[in-house]
Amino acid sequence: MKQKSGILLIDKRPGPTSRQVVNRVSYLLKTKKVGHIGTLDPFASGLLILTVNHATKTGTYLENLDKTYIAKLKLGEKTDTGDFTGEVIEKCEVDKKLDLEKISAVLTSFVGKRTQIPPMYSALKREGKPLYKYAREGVILEREPREITIYSLRLLSYQDGVLEFEAKVSKGTYIRTLGEDIAHELGSVGHLSDLRRTAIGTFRVEDAFSCEDATYERVIDIIKALSHLSHIEISKEQVVDVKNGKPQTLDSEEPLVLLIHDNKAIALYEKRENRLYYCRRGLFE
Repeated sequence: MKQKSGILLIDKRPGPTSRQVVNRVSYLLKTKKVGHIGTLDPFASGLLILTVNHATKTGTYLENLDKTYIAKLKLGEKTDTGDFTGEVIEKCEVDKKLDLEKISAVLTSFVGKRTQIPPMYSALKREGKPLYKYAREGVILEREPREITIYSLRLLSYQDGVLEFEAKVSKGTYIRTLGEDIAHELGSVGHLSDLRRTAIGTFRVEDAFSCEDATYERVIDIIKALSHLSHIEISKEQVVDVKNGKPQTLDSEEPLVLLIHDNKAIALYEKRENRLYYCRRGLFE
């Protein structure tokens, strides 16, 4: 089938890295232009959005979408990675009087804007080197707190020292760190024993598939992929100007718009003054 540009919804299984999934799909689709939105740890499963061909230019505008996870937090043991793949570095007794009401109250207290320090075991880079590589060498670096938003945090179950919760969060939120913070507020320590991403924006894992089933027939076009942005239809004459990067006066109040023509994505334009928009990213093929 003819190559297409757009996104693929992949249901990643536990084990491979996000990069390994990208490489596999790149091989199956016979294109080098494949990227991914929002890294999933190797132990985690769930929704991974891949960008294909010209849609790799849209990654920045999809990364900002909120994300939803279901996680299991094992209380009483802290690991160096924040999940079950790491070494246990601290243990403590779990309060036997801990009940659903208290746990739910603690979870509710986390909802809203807050700061979070990224974990050492993360893909964030310092001087071009991922933090997890420093961590494996026993080097701990100072990390700046980052503002995140927790939109909702809901208890699903609690049994035998393991609580399962659903979290809807902003970009850049580390669920491993959130789990450790929850455990601390419950007077304990903890680590994630399972993590699954169920949604990114309006995209759901129920609509995803295995990377082995990746085909161009399953590619969602750029216009649908960027459905969260305002769309503006432009004329054939405007297309020529847009392809040359010329500013456009548009009837919109949105800070960023997707210009389309003949059911094709042409460019992303950004508002700067009055109704004057400037080219942020060309998407035409």
